Amino acid sequence: MEKNHPQETESQQSAQCCHTGGSVRKSHHSEKTKHNLIVRLNRIEGQIRGIKGLIERDTYCDDVITQIAATQAALNGVARMLLEAHFKSCVVERIHEGDPEILDEFMVTIQKLMKK
Repeated sequence: MEKNHPQETESQQSAQCCHTGGSVRKSHHSEKTKHNLIVRLNRIEGQIRGIKGLIERDTYCDDVITQIAATQAALNGVARMLLEAHFKSCVVERIHEGDPEILDEFMVTIQKLMKK
């Protein structure tokens, strides 16, 4: 069952995304975003368990590989969601604060995702 979440403005989401105060960096996603990410990750967790079961049952390799590809695609979807939220809020916020180093950090993050 999905909870009803009130529509949040972009500025409310931005204010909740990332916090760099102190030595610990944290994300502060809206409850709706966090819920969506957790739901997707729970599905991916089930897919992983399913792949394990396929291997335990000696399922044909091509069928297992197909399921692995589907799981990787789902995980890439989670990464895209996080990347978009990070860019639209955290990166923009830090640029507005006069922190150009965030662009280098963001480019490194994109390069990590593109290696896949």
